[in-house]
Amino acid sequence: MILLNAENISKSYTEKKLLVNINLGINEGDKIGLIGVNGTGKTTLLKIIAGVEKPDGGQVIKGNSVRIAYLPQNPDFDLEATVLEQVFRGDSVLMKLIREYTVATSTKDASSEKVAKLTSDMEAMNAWNLESKARTILTKLGIEDFNAPIGSLSGGQKKRVFLAAALVSPSDLLILDEPTNHLDNEAIDWLEQYLNKRKGSLLMITHDRYFLDRVVNQIIELDSASLYSYKGNYSYFLQKKLAREEMQEASERKRQRLLRKELAWIKKGAKARTTKQKARIDRFNKLSAEIEDKKHEKLQISVASSRLGKKTIELEQVSKSFAGTLLIHNFNFMLARDDRMGIIGPNGCGKSTLLNIVGGRIKPDSGKVEAGETVKIGLYSQEIQHIDGSIRVIEYIKEGAEFLSTAEGHKISASQMLERFLFPPALQWSLIEKLSGGEKRRLHLLRILMEAPNVLLLDEPTNDLDIETLTILEDYLDDFKGAVVAVSHDRYFLDRMAERILFFGADGNILENTGNYSDFKEKFDQGGIHGITNNTMDKVKETADKKTAPVRKKEKPLKFSFHEQKEFAEIDDIIAGLEDQSKLLQTKIAAAAADYVLLQQLLTEKEALDKQLKEKLDRWVYLNELAEKIVRDK
Repeated sequence: MILLNAENISKSYTEKKLLVNINLGINEGDKIGLIGVNGTGKTTLLKIIAGVEKPDGGQVIKGNSVRIAYLPQNPDFDLEATVLEQVFRGDSVLMKLIREYTVATSTKDASSEKVAKLTSDMEAMNAWNLESKARTILTKLGIEDFNAPIGSLSGGQKKRVFLAAALVSPSDLLILDEPTNHLDNEAIDWLEQYLNKRKGSLLMITHDRYFLDRVVNQIIELDSASLYSYKGNYSYFLQKKLAREEMQEASERKRQRLLRKELAWIKKGAKARTTKQKARIDRFNKLSAEIEDKKHEKLQISVASSRLGKKTIELEQVSKSFAGTLLIHNFNFMLARDDRMGIIGPNGCGKSTLLNIVGGRIKPDSGKVEAGETVKIGLYSQEIQHIDGSIRVIEYIKEGAEFLSTAEGHKISASQMLERFLFPPALQWSLIEKLSGGEKRRLHLLRILMEAPNVLLLDEPTNDLDIETLTILEDYLDDFKGAVVAVSHDRYFLDRMAERILFFGADGNILENTGNYSDFKEKFDQGGIHGITNNTMDKVKETADKKTAPVRKKEKPLKFSFHEQKEFAEIDDIIAGLEDQSKLLQTKIAAAAADYVLLQQLLTEKEALDKQLKEKLDRWVYLNELAEKIVRDK
């Protein structure tokens, strides 16, 4: 059943064309993820489909009975309303009824007839179930005070209230713009499960790649004002996009060959006197224009960092409280020169506070923070309100540095770096206030990298950054010659980047685990997190001594099982064989660029082989770590 059709949608802002004759059909049961580079018009397309904004051309056709619930990126709140009133703001009758019932049942003077009448009205409108559902969803999203005024909440809490409103509202099509922003990892896990169980259709923008992989059954990519549709999840999209770009590259090479031939003819001195000669010159000009149009800008990050000495940043017995709440308690921490650290925990637990203490922006209540003389910190913060919107893009970047040395030893200008960050020359002289939220964040990231830091502190870097920017940022961090500490709720980013995880536990205690987020989650779920990094171990031991604990059995020494021993002896040769197969397939892929059928087959084979190789490499790491533990235990 078709719920909605968007036909020939076009939209422009000033001279920039965001959407050109876009067509999109949404059927019952579709769960669609909309992706694309920031500033390409994703949010605009969602607003048009939700009926919030009108297109310049085209139309959106939907049935009269089709109900739409919409979560905008920047919701409009009634600051005087309570949390529960805001959730039901879209239904003024229901909101008024719930408010009257709440007041009547909390007032001693209310007549029994009035309460009975309100109770009957609540039952008729199914208000009991809706209110119960609202309370449950709000609790899952970390909002427990249902009568708190909206004006008293933080920006993240307000966004979560509006997300609850969208989820509570009965709808056939749920439209969500960045629903995972401002959610902690536990809330994201819950939302993922909720949307998987939900029967209605879904259209959303998110840069959470695990979320896309596990929730959606269709990806649409907005690229150069056009839509590309892929019937599958994010992994399927990556496979098909790779094949599409391989085909485009093959076509590009063919066009380049034709262009060279045409150019050679033009250089022979052809005079445009005959119709035939004019046609050929026109053909050359058209071919040149096509090639120019086909150029696809790619964000590149290849900047050098400052030299970092042996001493980086050390925290000793650091504690911090806010408004009487203990956030950090006696925390000891030493940052290694090549550390890759992820910080996680519930919203409001103190993650950003810790990052700001490490960065020297906030002083602890007690304890010491020492930084080495060569430390040069680059702090990427959640908030971008400090950026002056009245200055031009290039002026903002030049405030950081006029020129920058690349990892290869070359010098590139601020303007050239802006082009690498997808800010063409025309946009560089625009005022910052005219940029989209995602473009401002990309600009903020470039400004920090222009200053060539050797310690990167990233506070929620995945919020409002598109997937392409995130992918290349992750690739940059692989080669970054310095330490990286990131607060993030993006599980994919943490798996890709982190080698250690700091987790905020109860009472300001911070736990440490070696490995990425998935390693931490597996151990946490099994109750096996070890490595308390602050001085709470003595306190734990004192508490344990006071209790009458059962006598523990002596733990058995670690050892390989028979199968693990055999696997450990053979795995190096297996990995070497898989790597040889991968190189051979890569050679075949390069040779088969003109044969689409064979190319598809080879790409599928290579994807399966690369997956197998990754699994074996992960297994190799596990077996070697186990072997080291066995040696230590002996």
